[in-house]
Amino acid sequence: MRIESLSVHTFSVLPIECLEVGFVPRPWRFADERRGEINAHFAEMQRRKPALWNGRVLLLGDLAIHGGVLRGACFDVDYASFISWQHWEFPDTSVHDCFAMATILSSDGAFLLGEMGSHTFNGGQIYFPCGTPDLDDVAGDRVDFDGSVARELKEETGLDIGEFAAEAGWYAVLGGPAVALMKLLRSRETAAALRARILGHLAREAVPELADIRIVRGEGDLDPAMPPFVTAYLRHIWSNGT
Repeated sequence: MRIESLSVHTFSVLPIECLEVGFVPRPWRFADERRGEINAHFAEMQRRKPALWNGRVLLLGDLAIHGGVLRGACFDVDYASFISWQHWEFPDTSVHDCFAMATILSSDGAFLLGEMGSHTFNGGQIYFPCGTPDLDDVAGDRVDFDGSVARELKEETGLDIGEFAAEAGWYAVLGGPAVALMKLLRSRETAAALRARILGHLAREAVPELADIRIVRGEGDLDPAMPPFVTAYLRHIWSNGT
C-alpha cells in the first residue's frame, strides 16, 4: 500500500549501489506540537475511510548520498501524524518519505503497474507494487528495504521476488520530501503472461488492494494517475535504454 501522492516537484534519478539506513527511534517535534490537530484530522479521515488504521510507519532523517551509497536514519511515527504531514504540505522539511518499489520489467520490454482499488485510500492511483515501510521492515538496527519490496510484491501481486532477476543496487528518485527506491526486477515472462497471473491472484483475494494491472511500454501509456516520481523513473529508464 502506498500513501497519497506527494506534491509536484522536480525529480532526479540517481543510481545507488547500496543502502545504509539505520533505525534510530526518536521523538518527532511536529507530531508532539500538533497532536490535537492531527487527531482531529485523522478522525475525519477515518469517518470517510473506516478501514484506515493508525499503525506505526517509518520516516527517514539525516539523508545523505555519497559515492553511490544512500545513508540515513529512520524512526517510527504514527500513521495519523505521517499522513497529516503530507496533507499539510510537509511542514517539517528535515525528514523524508522513503519507500521501496518493485519495478517489474517483462521479457518483451514492458513495465507492469497496479491500479489501486476504489476502496483504498489512494483509489485510482497507478504505481509499482510498494508500501510505506513499517516496524516489520526493521532488522536489528537497520531498515531492510529489500525485505520490504519483496513483501509488498507478494502481497499485492502474488509474485515471488525469487522468480525475477533483480538488478544489483537501486535507483533513487528524489524530489522534495520523496525518496522512492526503485528495485528493477527482470522477468522471463511476457507482460501479458504476468498480467494474467496477477489478475488471477487478485480474483482469489477477498479484498484485493489492486483493481487492475497496467502494461506500460512507452510515453503513450503514461497516465495522469501515475505519481510524478513514477513517470520520472520510467522516462529515465527509457532515455538510458535500460
